[in-house]
Amino acid sequence: MDPLMTIDQAAERLCMSEATLRFWRHKGIGPKSAKFGRRIVYRESDLNAWIEAQFAAAAETNGRPTPAA
Repeated sequence: MDPLMTIDQAAERLCMSEATLRFWRHKGIGPKSAKFGRRIVYRESDLNAWIEAQFAAAAETNGRPTPAA
């Protein structure tokens, strides 16, 4: 079974605040998560996949933001 991480563990792993993860969850963006009772959890594999997707997106733009139209 894939290890589950609480929101504080996930925030530490991603070097961001819990508030950011909560906001992203509210907006439907960021890594996949689930709610068990009152607790929000993240699968370690989903965090790793999200991190890899961020690097892939940065590589497509050479790490630079796309210019505004």
